[in-house]
Amino acid sequence: MFGSLKALPADPILGLLAKYREDSNPHKIDLGVGVYKNEAGHTAILDCVKTAEKYRNDHEDTKVYIGPTGSPVFNEEMSKLIFGHHKVLLENRARTVSTPGGTGALRVAAEFIKSCKAGATIWVSNPTWANHTGLFEAAGLTVKTYPYYDHENKTLDFDGMLAALKEVSSDDAVLLHACCHNPSGMDLNNEQWQQVVEVAKDVGFLPLIDMAYQGFGVGLDEDAYGLRLMAEHAKEMIVCSSCSKNFGLYRERIGACTIIGETSAAVDVAQSVLLYVIRVIYSMPPAHGAALVETILSSDELRTQWHAELKEMRDRINGNRQLLVDKLVENGVTRDFSFITRQMGMFSFLGITPEQVQQLQDEYSIYMVGSSRMSIAGIANSNVDYLAKSIAKVL
Repeated sequence: MFGSLKALPADPILGLLAKYREDSNPHKIDLGVGVYKNEAGHTAILDCVKTAEKYRNDHEDTKVYIGPTGSPVFNEEMSKLIFGHHKVLLENRARTVSTPGGTGALRVAAEFIKSCKAGATIWVSNPTWANHTGLFEAAGLTVKTYPYYDHENKTLDFDGMLAALKEVSSDDAVLLHACCHNPSGMDLNNEQWQQVVEVAKDVGFLPLIDMAYQGFGVGLDEDAYGLRLMAEHAKEMIVCSSCSKNFGLYRERIGACTIIGETSAAVDVAQSVLLYVIRVIYSMPPAHGAALVETILSSDELRTQWHAELKEMRDRINGNRQLLVDKLVENGVTRDFSFITRQMGMFSFLGITPEQVQQLQDEYSIYMVGSSRMSIAGIANSNVDYLAKSIAKVL
């Protein structure tokens, strides 16, 4: 049976990582992989996580299954983190389950949407995270795109986005990035979110909001503004969230999928379908990462420490944006790269050609995706001069 298979190309980002590891240039820079790195280029374990892990090791007394919904404490704490003091929680219209990472949450959401309507259409931004299309199509959904990023002007194509969303069918789903848009870094402002919510109300499509980077943009509450606004007006809605970035729990693969229904009774029915979807995919979610997150969020001391560590990561990323722009100017680059400072989160399009991206890799050992999407966290004081000089030469 295997003989009929044909090899598929490697994921572009994973392929870049392999090339980077094999590169012997001492000045090499990895701007491809989407993980947070500190000034030393290391993805360290947060101190609050280390404390939570010690607590878990000292108190865990069983490895029995925790059930398909996951830990009730984790689910409750994640619901509060996502929504704050929101009416959907007060009205008991939200149900949260833990999932194997944010990707697991998205696949569960996709299979759930298929259960609601076989062959349903989901609209994603152009561009969007590369894995969105693959996982939605693998679940049997039809994927279409709406305009989002204007590559020529390095800004949001909001008029195009709004016009497209007005033409979406009422029984379609629309994927929206809550904050720190991957891969463009270009987010909706509060006024634009208000307009999108009005369109969603008028059209009646199902909002599916992906929040992989809460706290990496402006702040935990600020980054959830659009999501919470949408939840105020949407009768039904799905939220997929991840603890990989803001807790640094990349290996633990813990995320959450939250569904909102029109009534408490309606969302109970929806949850029963969601649990069936989970049962036939992975049956039970992992427990370790969820235990760490709930330990941190349930402790005033650890939660305060986490807020401080999260702010440090956020400030470093935002500082790197300004640092790169300043260094490009210092190296005589006359092209305007100030758009980088107006974006949020881990990523940005540098806005150079695929040929120039390849030249940076071949001649200077600087690795980024062919679209010129770069991970801002890979920039450091120790490499930014070399990076800026190399970009200047290529330009």
